[in-house]
Amino acid sequence: MAAQDQALNMKYYTTKILYTETDSKCRLCQQLDETIDHITSACAILAKEQYVKQHDKVSAQIHFNICKEIGVQLDKKHWYKHVPKSVVTNQGGKVTILWNQQVQTDRTIPINKPDIIIRDNGKGTYMLIGVAISGDRNVIKKEAEKILKYKDLTIEIQRMWNVTAWVIPVIIGVTGIIPKSYRK
Repeated sequence: MAAQDQALNMKYYTTKILYTETDSKCRLCQQLDETIDHITSACAILAKEQYVKQHDKVSAQIHFNICKEIGVQLDKKHWYKHVPKSVVTNQGGKVTILWNQQVQTDRTIPINKPDIIIRDNGKGTYMLIGVAISGDRNVIKKEAEKILKYKDLTIEIQRMWNVTAWVIPVIIGVTGIIPKSYRK
């Protein structure tokens, strides 16, 4: 709650709210003010590694839950120990889950690698799942970006394989905020 209220004891908070004589610049990048938003989603130093790890952990949990839902035998009991395989198929062979795989298309589609693809051969559907962990104020914007990002790929998949395809954006704010559309 304190992080959502921007009330944690960060350098910006101590300088601007508590009126201390400290520098409000980020300890890591020394470029922008050290706010909750900056540390959790905008610091250039943390973006190189930590934000990627955070994204991959969320994606792995989603992958784990999908595998359990469709009946795939998993090596691990807990999602936090799960290491996704690039291709997983359920026992009947009807559903295939692809992890970080490029989709080969006739036309060149520059953005052709969603985080997770669920191909249901029985129903003739493709679900492209794009995951993003963003700053809380960008959650709605990121959701729209993910849908637009994979629009060309969705159209090409439908055209090539005569299936129904759609994008499922999974966007989570760094403090746990989610879009209202998730209620659907």
